[in-house]
Amino acid sequence: MNDKTFESGFVSIIGRPNVGKSALLNRLVGQKLAITTNKPQTTRNRILGVKNLEDCQIVFLDTPGIHKKETKFNQYMTKIALISYHEVDVILLVIDNEKEEEIDTFILDKLKKIDTPLFLVINKIDLLKKEDVSAIEKVYRDCHSFKRILPVSALTGENIDALLKEIKKELPPGPMYFPDDMLTDRSESFMMAELIREKIIIHTKQEIPYSIAVVVDELEIEDALIRVKAVIYVEKDSQKGIIIGKGGKMLKRIGQEARKSIEDLFGSKLYLGLWVKVRKDWRKDDKSLKEFGYY
Repeated sequence: MNDKTFESGFVSIIGRPNVGKSALLNRLVGQKLAITTNKPQTTRNRILGVKNLEDCQIVFLDTPGIHKKETKFNQYMTKIALISYHEVDVILLVIDNEKEEEIDTFILDKLKKIDTPLFLVINKIDLLKKEDVSAIEKVYRDCHSFKRILPVSALTGENIDALLKEIKKELPPGPMYFPDDMLTDRSESFMMAELIREKIIIHTKQEIPYSIAVVVDELEIEDALIRVKAVIYVEKDSQKGIIIGKGGKMLKRIGQEARKSIEDLFGSKLYLGLWVKVRKDWRKDDKSLKEFGYY
């Protein structure tokens, strides 16, 4: 392969919570790598996804939603999102039809001194009228100098090919950083834990989704069967009861749906054992944050 004709680079996907960054990553790569729900702050870690084209490799970095809340855990997630600014060839600032201009201004202020090409990606255009899209474009064009402004739909795939084409124009000649059959740098354990966490987020309410951490304790991969034992950590005894549910029904439902998603991703039958434990105020504890993979 001749590096002079092959292009490659890194692209960071940033934005406030719940604008569809993870759905966009999945659509761009063509595989579900990041969990998606209709609740904000679903993504907690930076997730890498690889898109291989005939003469190009694009490495996408999905990041946690950027927000101003000053808890220790939220500070960690914002740090993970912001650290990518200087490491990439293109930045995609994703917004949608929900207006939180103060938060977007906060993000744009962080980008003022960054020379990296910045694209504004208006997601969820399947929910917008053309005149609404034009109005959003005007608002953001007036407040920042974007290299490109592209309306897309991660849900339907509208304009995704056009976005890939524009990204490719910004990439320098370079090597293939990852093998062409590699979609992510995340481990099997991480992906499984995330799929379990996704099902908990979907089926629980109030503070529960933000108070859980999932850790895979044991993982055995055989030819036709994967054996997984995972622990769901919560912060309070009352939360443990909610996760387990009456007669264990909630935990059983979470396990059944997580097992199907993991089997679909890995193409193997799965034995999944789930346990729920209390780790009081783990989001405020440095030791626990490190143990659960958030440092």
